[in-house]
Parts: sequence; structure tokens; C-alpha cells
Amino acid sequence: MQLPNTLNTPSFLQKLEWVTNPVGYMEKAAQQYPDLFTAEIIGFGDTIVVVNNPQAIQEILTNDRKKFVAVGEVNKTLQPLVGDYSIFMLEGDRHKRRRQILMPPFHGERLQTYGEIICHLTEKVCDQLPQGKPFLARQALQDISLQVILQVVFGLYEGERYQQIKSLLALMMETFNSPLNASLLYFPFLQKDLGSWSPWGKFVRLRDSIDELLYTVIAERRQQPDPNRVDILSLMMSAKDEEGDLMTNQELRDEMMTILLAGQESTASAMAWGLYWIHHLPEVREKLLQELDTLGDSPDPATIVRLPYLTAVCNESLRIYPVVILTFSREVQEPVELLGYSLKPGTLLGSCIYLLHQREDLYPKPKQFRPERFLERQFSPYEFMPFGAGVRRCIGNALAPFEMKLVLATILSRYQLALADNRPEKPQRQNVTLAPASGVKMVVTGKRVHRQSPQAVATSTATQN
Repeated sequence: MQLPNTLNTPSFLQKLEWVTNPVGYMEKAAQQYPDLFTAEIIGFGDTIVVVNNPQAIQEILTNDRKKFVAVGEVNKTLQPLVGDYSIFMLEGDRHKRRRQILMPPFHGERLQTYGEIICHLTEKVCDQLPQGKPFLARQALQDISLQVILQVVFGLYEGERYQQIKSLLALMMETFNSPLNASLLYFPFLQKDLGSWSPWGKFVRLRDSIDELLYTVIAERRQQPDPNRVDILSLMMSAKDEEGDLMTNQELRDEMMTILLAGQESTASAMAWGLYWIHHLPEVREKLLQELDTLGDSPDPATIVRLPYLTAVCNESLRIYPVVILTFSREVQEPVELLGYSLKPGTLLGSCIYLLHQREDLYPKPKQFRPERFLERQFSPYEFMPFGAGVRRCIGNALAPFEMKLVLATILSRYQLALADNRPEKPQRQNVTLAPASGVKMVVTGKRVHRQSPQAVATSTATQN
């Protein structure tokens, strides 16, 4: 099959660079072919047409299940982590039905019940950080994100099982925390269980131990259902599909692992980028603190997440280095023309979120961190899409920014931090996300005292008079 703008680099070298240096790979390809090119990268059906033109992306994503169909099977890279029944792996009507079950707990009023938990866990973790000694911000944020998932998603609180699952999950995510280790997921021939000392053998045993604990939790919830529980696992267990069927234990386990992968790693990376840029650029930090100080000492989480500059900072963090580089693949169903190129049925397409967010025509000086661009104009879902778009949009697209805003606001309001390393932070593959390579080295210099905003001072003075 003739595919457009095929790269000349040998297939194996493309795959290797995609795993070890995905940003460099995508940028070099886009320099040669700005809007669309054919890549040979592992994990996406091997050969895929990569698109970053917003009009073409809109054409693809607004014709889901018609001209272009989302394909779950090509996400086989994630199968060892999430299993066969994850929403990542499902297609067609099965995917649609599962999405209808999973969406409600992640949106609307449910979010508000999670706000206090997120703020409390952020303070709990940050209070344990040593003052005056460097620490890795991404590690601390992973800890916060993992505890949020354990409480909000799994409904687990302090205790022996909580600590067991927390420790095992943290160990499993560390298994793929570098490009070299991540290659285990992308090259199946490396997936050999040679005993507990081998990298893959270690992962398999960790996964089995986690599965045993998760199935125990599921079994206990089945035996003792509690209609008053509001954690996402309990809500999933009580939800029925259109035919009146409940999710099986295997389906529940696979979705729990999916939420862990999609929620913990990606959210921690996004928050780490946010902390980096806020402290790398003093003017951004000062503007953000001025906005936070207008809320007083104990602001309501619902008020925090509506702050315009905080929202702009989070959006710009997600723009400049989105944690996920490519959307899920779509397969061409009938002969179509895209950007003047004829595509035959069976062609795989992927929208590149990273390259889209780096387009000069959408984001002037795209390498520059400038939150104001999100205050100056509103971008369409096909111009700014950190969580994807269409029928495969991340189900955590509301929970993730909600958590990101609350965590960053809590840290900035209550603690004084500084970067411990002045060298620019670079993106690096960790698991399947794009994370800060050094983990963002920071130091806590003290607790922050709330400053009264000029508006608050004026109001107080007027009242006294």
C-alpha cells in the first residue's frame, strides 16, 4: 500500500528512536513533512500515518465509527499492564457500552466530593518533605497521585492492605521509569520471564501480587455492598450496562489497572511540569500567588478550580509537554482523501498531540511557556487536546485537571519551594508518558504565610472605618 510522506530512516531505527527519544523523533519528522507523515513505530500497528494538522484531526475525530474507526487491538503495548478487558483494548459497541459505565463517576457533582480529599493528601505528603534538602518533585507528586487513586478510585484508606497495595503499585510503576526499561513494553521479544531476577520476571510477579490484592478487595465489596460508598470502584461495581449486566471481576480489575496507569503516572508528570514552569519563571509564580491570595486562607476547592490564571498555567503546562504524545489509532474504513492524499481502507492514523501543540500558526513561539495565550483566545478541541478527542478521549479529562489545579494551588499556598537545579528540564519517556527527565529537583525553604490581596485589604479598611 502506497502511504504518504514515508520517512527514509530504516524501520528498526525509527522504532528505537521512538522509544528512546520520542520528542526528537517527532520533531525531525515534522521538519521534513509539516502536516502529515508515515512513521514506522512500535505499539501503533508498526506503520501509521501521523497527523498534526488541526483541520485533518477534526476530520478524523468527527467521523469516528464512520470513515475512521478507533482500533483497540493496536494498543497491545499496554496489554501486559491493563489486561484484555480494559477500555483501552475494546472496540466498537463494547467500547461504547464500557465508556457509558465509566464516565459518570469522573464528572459532575462527583468531582466535588473528591476535592477535600485531594487537598488533604497534598498537605499530608508535603508536610513530610525535609526542609532545606533537595527532593524530586515528581516522586512526591506520584505519591500524592497514587494516594488520591487509592482513596478516590479504589476506596482504600490507611491500613495494612492500603500500604501493601501502595508499595506494590509504586514498585510496578518504577519498573518502566526510563526509556531503557520502557522498551520492555515496546519490544515483545524482551518479555521473557527468566525468574524473579530478570526485569520481566520481576514485573510479572509484582503484577500477580497486585492482582491477588485487587481481587480480594473486589470479592469483599461483592460480599458486603454499601450503597453509601462514593469511591469510583464501588460505583463501577453497581453500574449496569444496557442489557442489565454488571462488570465481571476481570473487567473491574482491568479497569482499575487502566485508571492507575492513565491517572497516576500521567497526572503526576503533568503536575511536575507545572511546578517546574511556575518556579522556573518567577513572574508566573508571582501572578499565580496574587490570584490565590484573593481567595483567603481556606478557599473552597470548587472556587480554586475556577481561577482563570491557574487554569491557564495548567493548560500551558499540558500544551508545551503533553504527557501523551499520540492519540489512539484510527483505521480508515473506506477510500478517503486527507490533506490532498488518498488513503485506502486499512490505513492506520494517529493524531500527534505533541506536534499539534507545537504548531507556530496556533501557538506563536511554541517553546516559550506563556499562560496568557489561554486567556487571550479559546482553542478548539482539535487545536488543544491534551486528553485526546472524539470517542477515545480520556475518561479522566475532568478529574485530571481538577486534581492538578488543587494540588498545585495547595502547594503554592502553603509552602515555599525553589528549584534545586537551574538547568532546563527536558522531556523523557517514562512508561508511556512524557515526563521531566530529572524529576524536577526542588527544595522546601519554609511554610508560606498568606498575603492579603489589595482587594481584601481595602475591604478590611473600609469595614474598620
